[in-house]
Amino acid sequence: MSAEQRSDYDVAVVGGGLVGSATAWGLARLGQKVAILDEGDVAVRPSRGNFALVWVQGKGLGMPEYGAWTRRSSDSWGELASLLRDQTGIDVCFERPGGFMPALSEAELEDRANQLKRLHNQQAMLRYDYEIMDRAAVAKEMPFIGPDVAGASYCPLDGHCNSLKLFRAFHTGLNRFGAAYLPNRRVESIEHRDGGFRLTTVGGGEVRAGRIVLAAGHDSARLAPMVGLSAPVRPERGHVIVTEKTAPFLKFPVGYIRQTDEGGVMIGDSFEDAGFDTTVRPGVTSTIAERAVRVFPLLGKLNVVRTWAALRVLSPDGFPIYEQSVTMPGAFVATCHSGVTLAANHALALAPHIAAGKLPEEFDVFSARRFDVPKAA
Repeated sequence: MSAEQRSDYDVAVVGGGLVGSATAWGLARLGQKVAILDEGDVAVRPSRGNFALVWVQGKGLGMPEYGAWTRRSSDSWGELASLLRDQTGIDVCFERPGGFMPALSEAELEDRANQLKRLHNQQAMLRYDYEIMDRAAVAKEMPFIGPDVAGASYCPLDGHCNSLKLFRAFHTGLNRFGAAYLPNRRVESIEHRDGGFRLTTVGGGEVRAGRIVLAAGHDSARLAPMVGLSAPVRPERGHVIVTEKTAPFLKFPVGYIRQTDEGGVMIGDSFEDAGFDTTVRPGVTSTIAERAVRVFPLLGKLNVVRTWAALRVLSPDGFPIYEQSVTMPGAFVATCHSGVTLAANHALALAPHIAAGKLPEEFDVFSARRFDVPKAA
């Protein structure tokens, strides 16, 4: 192996998407010598298809610790945005005006109210302010709603950002911290030796690091067993529609509709089991558009400028996986489907533990070992 093919780092982060970038930025900020190994644009990259929400309401049913983790990140998002702006000059356009989830019938509104009630009854750690609002109350905040809107749930903790600027800010910040971004470096094998790790990449290049973080999204399922971990994730396809720019009319993010800082409107409301197929399905996009127009009829007058399909990264129960290897100390896995919402936690809360070499007990609930426990009959 030639000297040019070998490098030594404190931490190698496998995956250059939002989860990997946020974690790597947090590590580099702490003075760690970091390398980011990125498969490149051929990767099935969920980061290019996210909806840019920083969303709290409704999350955590079945795992209250996840709801608390989500709220913690939402509470830290202002700090993250400020740190990135100060370091890079990039404004990621984070706003936290609260968010609405509209209902198109009284039955739908009742179901939403019952779901939030069940969620908040799980555990005290999960309780936060929210409100079930009737049509009249919603119309005072969003006067452009359509006649089919029966009401909505509202949570003051919800917000959104410009996720493309967030992605750019992380990579700009990583460069200024002196981190090494290594594109087109798909990891083929990982060996644990001499108290560290040797990663062999496509073409035979080698990277050595004292610790590694697997944040490779769908590919973490392949990589995790190499270091004694498990990441049983699967793809879920979601469609996104973007309209032409229009005058500001929507102050709040609305679950599956939001007006961006640049004026266009993003619409996304599909959940499909389609394997790794990212083909855009016109029938799906038309259904999404129809529901959005029922919420805001003015959308029907706007031209669509772009639509795409991307793949979420989901564990069997939909919650994140954070774990460190018992058999190969220094190896960690981090995967979730809410890379924007949880970016502040990955950068400011998770990264310090990885830098220290150990996850505290509070992360045990997120271990993939939970999938090995037999379900009660």
